[in-house]
Formats: sequence, structure tokens, C-alpha cells
Amino acid sequence: MQGLSIKSLKKHPSLIPLFVSLGIGVAFSTYYVLRLATRNPDITWNRKSNPEPWQHYADKQYKFYAPSGFKPSTAPKYDE
Repeated sequence: MQGLSIKSLKKHPSLIPLFVSLGIGVAFSTYYVLRLATRNPDITWNRKSNPEPWQHYADKQYKFYAPSGFKPSTAPKYDE
């Protein structure tokens, strides 16, 4: 397939920005999905050791971007 080797990219230099922007987009989307899977309080990977992961983030900021500033959560604490 043309444009997938260094030799053919030299013949079609206009494809280089396409591959660069596609690579950057894939890298950032992969980073963001991995960040959501590891840092989001709605997701727990081990239910036995941490059955309520959202309680860990009650006084921490977990949003990627908070334009109005950080305000601690006022989530209720449920006792059994």
C-alpha cells in the first residue's frame, strides 16, 4: 500500500502530517482512556479491598479539567 513505507512517503510528503496527527490523536485518546480506567472513582478493579472507591475521592480532585476551581464533594457517608 502506498504511503506506508519510508520510500513511498518520500514520493508523497503530503501524507506525513496525516500520519503525525493520527499518531498524536491515537496516543492522547489511549492515554485518556487508561486514565479514566485507573483514576475514575466510578470504576473499581478490586471490589473486595475497596468496595466503595468513590469514598477515596471525597476530598480530592479527580476531574481532568475544572474551570471553576476545585470544591470538595459533599457526598453522604453511608454507614452500615
